[in-house]
Amino acid sequence: MSRFCGAVVASLFVALFGPMQAFSAEPVGQATLIRTEVTGETGPLVVRSPVHRDERIRTSTSGLGQFIFKDGTKLAVGAGSTVVIDKFVYDDSASVKRLSIKAAKGTFRWISGNSASSAYSIVTPAGTIGVRGTAFDFYVGPNGTTAIVLLNGAASFCGPGGCRQLRQQCDCVIATRGGRMTDPSKVDRRTLQTLSNPRALPFLSGDQQLSGALGGIRTSCGLASLRQDRQDRPQPQQQQERPAPQAPQQAPQAPQQTPQQAPNPPDKPDKPDKPEHHHHDRDHHDRDHHDRDHRGHDGDDDDDHDRDGGYGREGRSGNY
Repeated sequence: MSRFCGAVVASLFVALFGPMQAFSAEPVGQATLIRTEVTGETGPLVVRSPVHRDERIRTSTSGLGQFIFKDGTKLAVGAGSTVVIDKFVYDDSASVKRLSIKAAKGTFRWISGNSASSAYSIVTPAGTIGVRGTAFDFYVGPNGTTAIVLLNGAASFCGPGGCRQLRQQCDCVIATRGGRMTDPSKVDRRTLQTLSNPRALPFLSGDQQLSGALGGIRTSCGLASLRQDRQDRPQPQQQQERPAPQAPQQAPQAPQQTPQQAPNPPDKPDKPDKPEHHHHDRDHHDRDHHDRDHRGHDGDDDDDHDRDGGYGREGRSGNY
């Protein structure tokens, strides 16, 4: 019974205090940015959480973590990623003799620190990335296929199929676990198609935004999704401009109603014209009588008498 109790106590001690002892050593770096969910061996990480040698760091499907190591090396861990701080051997306070990480899957950005280039190595299922004072992005797919994109400096990738040197900005090499490896070529949209993942390089495509020095690299190697949006925006506008020619077709319809209503206003001045006409006739009629009286007295103008016509005859028959 006492042996059984002792075994239980020992198991509890290892379960409770084992991880704490494993990470009780001096930390090798710390978190500088945490988004959504990033966890270490002891639980969720927050800004300024220490990271230790042999610690496994995981991010959620939307998680993002940025870390800085004691020699100034910076590492971004994108969504759905797993990485282990494999080896960290101190040289002095400003550099290290050995810094090695194992990237199991996911997306990453690396910027070298103050240590010698030979001190760094990044191990992936398809091969090892050698650093030459460098900044680069790399992706490890679920099947182990690895892609590296150089951002500045130089780097190498060595696997079962040999080694490839990356020297030009945006050079990309893709390697499989089985040893096949492409020659360096400029990364483009076809790279994402080859990797069967449009978000394989989220820091270049803009799907995830970095801060500080990790986000200060200006090149997107032509993969920025914001550029795609700007290129796609004119297309819906052109579709909306197609009905625009219909506007001038509807515009002449408004004047068609105006001429139909236009005759109505002239009817109003026609009404006063009739009495004015009659009044003029009456005046003329009166003048006719006056003319007839005048002509009756003078008897000089036969033409005026002919123009009076019936008015003259009716006047003489009716009034005289």
